[in-house]
Amino acid sequence: MSKRKLNSQEIVEEVRQDYLKRREARRSLEAQWQLNINFYVGNQYSYIATNNNINDYDKQYFWQEKEVFNHIAPMIETRISKITRLNPNIDVLPASMDIADLKSAKLSKEIFNAVSNKLDLPSLSKYASTWCEICGTAFYKITWNSEAGMVIASTDKNSIKEGDVEISVCSPFEILPDNLSCENISDVGSIIHAKAVSVDTIKNIYGVKVLPEDVHSFSLDSGFGSSGGLGYDAHINKVTNVSLDNHCVLIERYCKPSVDYPNGRLTIIAGDKLLYEGELPYLNGDNNERILPFVKQISAYMPGSFYGVSVIERLIPIQRAYNAIRNRKHEYFNRISMGVLTVEDGSVDTDALEQDGLSPGKVLVYRQGGQAPSIMTTPDINADFKAEEEHLMDEFKNLAGVSDLMDNSENYTNLSGTALQLLIEQDDNRVITAIDSAKQALKLLAKHILRLYKQFAVVPRLIKIAGEMGKVEMFYWDQNSIRSDDVAFDTSTALGESVGTRRTMLLDLLESGILFDKDGKFSQSMRTKCLDLLGFGTWEHSTDINSLQINRAQEENLEMQKSNVEILPIDDHNIHIEEHTAYILGAEIKRYNNYKEIQDRILSHIAQHKKMLEKNIQNQANN
Repeated sequence: MSKRKLNSQEIVEEVRQDYLKRREARRSLEAQWQLNINFYVGNQYSYIATNNNINDYDKQYFWQEKEVFNHIAPMIETRISKITRLNPNIDVLPASMDIADLKSAKLSKEIFNAVSNKLDLPSLSKYASTWCEICGTAFYKITWNSEAGMVIASTDKNSIKEGDVEISVCSPFEILPDNLSCENISDVGSIIHAKAVSVDTIKNIYGVKVLPEDVHSFSLDSGFGSSGGLGYDAHINKVTNVSLDNHCVLIERYCKPSVDYPNGRLTIIAGDKLLYEGELPYLNGDNNERILPFVKQISAYMPGSFYGVSVIERLIPIQRAYNAIRNRKHEYFNRISMGVLTVEDGSVDTDALEQDGLSPGKVLVYRQGGQAPSIMTTPDINADFKAEEEHLMDEFKNLAGVSDLMDNSENYTNLSGTALQLLIEQDDNRVITAIDSAKQALKLLAKHILRLYKQFAVVPRLIKIAGEMGKVEMFYWDQNSIRSDDVAFDTSTALGESVGTRRTMLLDLLESGILFDKDGKFSQSMRTKCLDLLGFGTWEHSTDINSLQINRAQEENLEMQKSNVEILPIDDHNIHIEEHTAYILGAEIKRYNNYKEIQDRILSHIAQHKKMLEKNIQNQANN
């Protein structure tokens, strides 16, 4: 028996109830994320109440010190810096070893690099890593914006643009899965993306007028609050719940393909209006499947949970204990410096003494025959205070995965290069989970981008590529130019590999002689590559002659599709023969209707190269 088709109002109500149900199911998680943010910004006298609201602790006594000594923020910032400085290069593996597929893979890589620069992907990655380290999870949303890109056609009223990929970073507050126990996006059945949007934005995008709702969001509130027992207020940053005017909640529910919906389902609502209802629009999975357009990045795994966990959750008890130790020490110092007076009842004017204290030069009058006021003896501070403070600092570093090498930037001049490298690798291992997740997210991001271009890039586009000697090369490409979306990382970008690490490694290779050829010589090509690896590529302006010969031979292959090509005296015949032979053996030439004619033309060209090569060999022998 088939299900009754719901009308638009029933769909809106069903999606909204689904959204509210998911919000309620993860209320405790949202409370923990809010607490993490509060501790990160410095509001460290907060806690989660039984109703999952964030409340603040009050002082037990008016004189209590309530300062914050925030060690969480710098440690999280150090972790973020460690994660984001690893910017691995993306390689696209060819579908086959055919020349056309090899060229397509190279072009696909350049397309991703161009998109990465255009969208400022490193900044997006840093933004996502910040959410990831504070709340434990961050998401990338990869969509196609038909209103982006260059104008390809226009009328008096409208214009048609080529469209382009759009990437947005979503906080975990915005993403709600249908099952909190699923660990991967591929395991959930649907995901709701909900965010606060102004009603004017809804009107501009969807052309629908929506009434404002009572929408609440989180905001960083800077104000003053009671700090210590000296009667002054301290500047406090805290995350508070604020109400947004003229806003509504835009709810997008993405459902994976199912029996009822073979192509998946996308439903978008705002207020009481249905804005869109249809199938998933993107062929962004393997084998042109439709999958959810999200990529997840986590800080640390939590088995049996869709969301990751943040190290802040582990650091909060340590931070509370550290604040308590430091504040008790300061209270002790206040007692020493200001003193605690003992006076006999009725011997002095206690009101004046309490107001003015024992100011220098003060004449203290007390009742004749009475006992003179005296300062109470304060015992020496216990050595356990200092030991506990040092112990807590060590716990900070151990739990956060931040060592002295990363945190204090000390000069380890007395260590050998090997010992220093071992310390660096140890630091890498402390944040390996977060780094691997960031790299995996980047890899999936590249796949989504290439697949969207393969689906929607119908109109030829122009891409600029930096070539040899700083020369800018331009290529036209479209969806047919992308034949592979098999993305991998460039093996030259290893974990934790900095310029200094590469230099040390390269100097060791040079000393061992591995980079020299069979004749013990250091070729010009290897010299150029070594300088580039060391970060001195701009010092070397001479172009690798072999690369130029290969490029010239490949250009000749394309020219010989129409006419014969003259052999130049400067041609390297061996390289040209190899490139022309590979082109004939490849599959690209067979795509042309007159490939037999092209093949004969190239074979004749190869024969001329061989004839000139033999002539050069004979001349060298005679000389």
